[in-house]
Amino acid sequence: MRIKQVADTLAEVPSLLSLAREIKPRPMSTRDCFGARVEATADKYPEHTAIIFEGRELTWREFNEEANRYAGALRGAGLKRGDTVSLMLENRIEYLAILVALNKLGATAALINTNLTGAPLVHCIQITDSSMIVFGEERLDAIAAVRKDPALQGVAGYLFVPDAGELACPAWASDLVEQAADEDYGNPADTARMTLGDTALYIFTSGTTGLPKAAVLSNRRYLLTAASSSKAGLRCDVNDCIYLCLPLYHGTGLFLGVGAAFCTGASMFIRRKFSASNFLPEVREHGATCFIYIGELCRYLLNTPRKADDYKNPLATIMGNGLRPDVWHEFKERFGISRISEFYGSSEGNVAFLNFLNKDCTVGATTLPIALVQYDVDADEIVRDRRGHCIKVASGEPGLLLGKITPMTSFEGYTSKEATEKKILRNVFKRGDAWFNTGDLLKTVDVGFAMGLAHYQFVDRVGDTFRWKSENVSTNEVGEIINGHPQIAFCNVYGVEIPGADGRAGMAALALAEGVQDLDLASFSAHVCNSLPAYARPIFLRIQRELDTTGTFKLVKGELRKEAYDLQLVKDAVYVMKPGSSRYERLEPAFAAEISSGRGGY
Repeated sequence: MRIKQVADTLAEVPSLLSLAREIKPRPMSTRDCFGARVEATADKYPEHTAIIFEGRELTWREFNEEANRYAGALRGAGLKRGDTVSLMLENRIEYLAILVALNKLGATAALINTNLTGAPLVHCIQITDSSMIVFGEERLDAIAAVRKDPALQGVAGYLFVPDAGELACPAWASDLVEQAADEDYGNPADTARMTLGDTALYIFTSGTTGLPKAAVLSNRRYLLTAASSSKAGLRCDVNDCIYLCLPLYHGTGLFLGVGAAFCTGASMFIRRKFSASNFLPEVREHGATCFIYIGELCRYLLNTPRKADDYKNPLATIMGNGLRPDVWHEFKERFGISRISEFYGSSEGNVAFLNFLNKDCTVGATTLPIALVQYDVDADEIVRDRRGHCIKVASGEPGLLLGKITPMTSFEGYTSKEATEKKILRNVFKRGDAWFNTGDLLKTVDVGFAMGLAHYQFVDRVGDTFRWKSENVSTNEVGEIINGHPQIAFCNVYGVEIPGADGRAGMAALALAEGVQDLDLASFSAHVCNSLPAYARPIFLRIQRELDTTGTFKLVKGELRKEAYDLQLVKDAVYVMKPGSSRYERLEPAFAAEISSGRGGY
């Protein structure tokens, strides 16, 4: 067993050496961008399939030419290097072609969540100072509803991209596809002038109250991530096909899947949305060898009816995050997966881990400067020594992950300087040092022979954020919304575990306003549903006479998390919003038992 383990690990060395060459540090002034990578791939593999989408198939030459025509149309509309364009389309060929076109011209694409409407949508466009908005027919109503908002007066143009052909281009917009039809399909000269230091994208964090932060992403970081995926994660080449069904306004699918394809010539099968029932048939039909996942999708797939031949498919490698140890082995065995390249990272973070040695149940290793420091989960604060410095945890103990900020591991931050500064810890181990606070607990794990590389496992989110339905939920932002209801004096929001579900469900302990005896559930439910996206709405409520605080008046969450919604431990009134419902109701023992057994439907 030991000999096989060593042999398997050493077999990974050639790929790691290839990655090391690919990510060798280069000056930020180096001329390169992902638009240039698409041009190179189209030149090398012109007739190889680039994208398969809803019955349409484009070669790399055709895809690059389509991007070039969009670039010409965008330039004709007045776009210039350094401008920002808000991009709001569902997963489809046009989305990627326009994205590449913007990168070739040196513009920054602000990738808007297609679920946003109203004030949250206006906020995302405004904070990125977008001069244009490119939107799909499928999002026409959302854009039409906000375009007259005073905050969007700086938007110079609205560019419409047809989809099903059911809605015509409105009079206040221009049809981008129509304008691009007669443009030159040759590569624009602009691409050769783009540098690694240019801002390529704004990727939005999950804004709980509809007020997301825009993380800055340079060409350098995009290409580094794409290289890590193609060389050490997916290990794909032109002979592979990558199955993509995650929303491409998020980094996981766009960086790891699309980026790997841009750099290697691998084909992409793209879906607008994930479908568990269509997954295996499509994988088999199109010969998908790679799959970009999040843990929640894997759970959905495991919940589909098992068939004896599930393992008979071309999938060999999957890459993503959030695949928890309790489903790792079952998923790998059932679907015949030989390699799981779990990673850890974030769009804005300066630290990343990758399971490039194919060790089970781990996010892998990193060569970046990091530290795990002691964190008091109950008090929700970092533990410091008498000098005020952080304390590193012992091997195998959970600790708060920090990433050291250096010239080579810079924290590019957000468009907001204030939000950027909040994520930086200073004087952590010595005067003058600076570290990025990930807000996550990790621990080292023993994986056997690993060439001296420490391997890590994700433990949990901490503090004021938890993860639910693949989105980060800010307890502070949810609390501010809840406190806005007239019957609430104050609330304490935290995440609790639900068996069989990824992440943590929201729960809020409520102290009612003076004189209020009973919470008006209809009014409160309407307030929550109107003010918060579905993933941020607390699943459970707990009514308390007063909320517990520390000596410094900080809300205590540790005991609340432990008791959660267990009716045998909680003597207060507990309410629940059931799946598919928009109203809170009293949590009854029978339904509580269903939740605890994993049959609650969450």
